[in-house]
Amino acid sequence: MEIRRVQVTGGASFVVTLPKDWAEGQKIKKNDPVGLTVQPDGTLLVTKNITDEQIQRVKEIDCSTAMDPAFLFRMLIGAYITGFNIIRLKTKQRFSPFVRTVVRDFTQMTIGQEVVEETETVITIKDLLNPAEMPFDNTVKRMFVIVKSMHEDALTALETHNKTLAQDVINRDMDADRLNWLIARQTNMIMQNASLSRKMGISTSMAMNYYMLSRIIERVGDHAVRIAEHSLPIIESDIDKKILVAVKKSSIMSLEIFDRSIVSFFNSDMKEAHRNIESITALENICEDINNMVLKHDTIIAINIGYIAESIRRAGEYAGDISETVINLLVENELGPARAKSGK
Repeated sequence: MEIRRVQVTGGASFVVTLPKDWAEGQKIKKNDPVGLTVQPDGTLLVTKNITDEQIQRVKEIDCSTAMDPAFLFRMLIGAYITGFNIIRLKTKQRFSPFVRTVVRDFTQMTIGQEVVEETETVITIKDLLNPAEMPFDNTVKRMFVIVKSMHEDALTALETHNKTLAQDVINRDMDADRLNWLIARQTNMIMQNASLSRKMGISTSMAMNYYMLSRIIERVGDHAVRIAEHSLPIIESDIDKKILVAVKKSSIMSLEIFDRSIVSFFNSDMKEAHRNIESITALENICEDINNMVLKHDTIIAINIGYIAESIRRAGEYAGDISETVINLLVENELGPARAKSGK
């Protein structure tokens, strides 16, 4: 850290000089304007960018060398999440046939990405979404609704022997993934552009909290998929009704924890978050009971019910992680003013 002393000019203005290396690196000359932004934690951001225009970042991917479809797709997702506004694919010869298929899949699985240029050797993908039009809280609430319905439908599929519904749950996982990718992208963009943070009305630290929240919700969705996947092999089997009742009860408990965790986050309710964490023990106990109950069943039923119970338990525990995040966040906010007042 470089320390500089504050001076006072004219009896009213506080002045501090800018580091020469930084100013030269930013190509700042005499009389050039710079932007000053007060951050939520009290720090001051100095930037050459004085407009609210979105910074255009371009990522070029060379498809001339050997590249398999999965690797190309991951590169596109990586460019999307890290906040590039324009992704340009190039090749010296004609594109391999799979490239256009991967690009089409990518634009369908992400939000705001569209092909704006396409030739035999160049494909340009541009972000057409205004980040401010997709607030973090709306995206997280939508993720919650999607994931909760996935979990509920996975259990309904097992109870009603509905293979089509189970498969639909598996297919819906992409809906949660694409929203999680969007939040990851917006978080990275805010980290890179302070003006976007101001425009969206959210601090960088709060954006990170939303990103952590979306990651947890996405994992709960993954377990809903696993419930559906492990239901398919036994969906037509004759399962003891007592086991199905216990599985249903554990599912309800898990979703109640999930519900309360989201409510406590948006209501900033620390006590509710604490009670929510304490209720996880009861869920763990009933899931353990299910594992003991299935020992008398055939191996394939016992194994798959065991995996279902495990996913129900893990979903509840992940929801508990949300409640822990709520407590950590609220404790930090409560202690902030106290530290400031004490001078620590």
